[in-house]
Amino acid sequence: MQGIENLDRALREVGELLRDWRQRRRLTQRELAATAGISGQLLGAIETGRELPSREAILCLAERLEVPLRHRNIMLVAGGYAAVFPQRYLGDPELAGIWHMVEEMVRNHAPFPALALDQRWRIVASNDVLRRLIRSVDPALLSTPINWARVVLHPAGLAPRIANLAEWRAYVLNRLRRHFEQNADAVVADLLEEIGDYPAPASSNPVTSDGVAIPLSLMTVDGPLTFYGATTVFGSAVDVTLAELTVETFYPATVETAAIMRRQAALPSAVD
Repeated sequence: MQGIENLDRALREVGELLRDWRQRRRLTQRELAATAGISGQLLGAIETGRELPSREAILCLAERLEVPLRHRNIMLVAGGYAAVFPQRYLGDPELAGIWHMVEEMVRNHAPFPALALDQRWRIVASNDVLRRLIRSVDPALLSTPINWARVVLHPAGLAPRIANLAEWRAYVLNRLRRHFEQNADAVVADLLEEIGDYPAPASSNPVTSDGVAIPLSLMTVDGPLTFYGATTVFGSAVDVTLAELTVETFYPATVETAAIMRRQAALPSAVD
């Protein structure tokens, strides 16, 4: 009896998970079945809990749905199979080489700011330049773990210093929204709701950038600083933690910004 109950649970859970991710990706059963090379009838049986997919079928369907590695493991375990993708902590010796590379990328981006973020936008690495830019924000926002979205958009964070706050706020919220749609992380959903409740800037309609990307424009005592951001992800990662890691680098959008940043880097007080 216990074995039958476990099988019924596996059938139901795997089917529900696959249906949820298919709907999240806005695909019909026919479309997913075609890309996965299975019949629509079989996919329908899997989603309704009448057929338990094999380990290989789960991985194939999850791949076609671009399900994050963390959730692929959840699907496998729900189906009664062992998780495939390891999840190591950043200090694990197995990740030492990659983590050293990440730290080097962040550190060597000076004299411009750079940081690395985990799945929930928590800062896991940053260079001295970034730390100088944010050290004036409310200390409560700088307690570990530091959340980059809060630091940027909280009224006690960088928000009052961002010249194009309406534009940047819309960019961050849209990016967080896409991130949640892709990863279905409840903590990110809560973060999105929290930030959406922050006081909106005077301009309720964000101005569309005239350039090729949305800049981050900061007002500082040394003058205005304008940066373009770039995001690096580890697309070939098979480790959950590494797959969820992003490196954010900022580049000067103006000659004046580059000159100010290089001048600051040359000052003895530039290193904390």
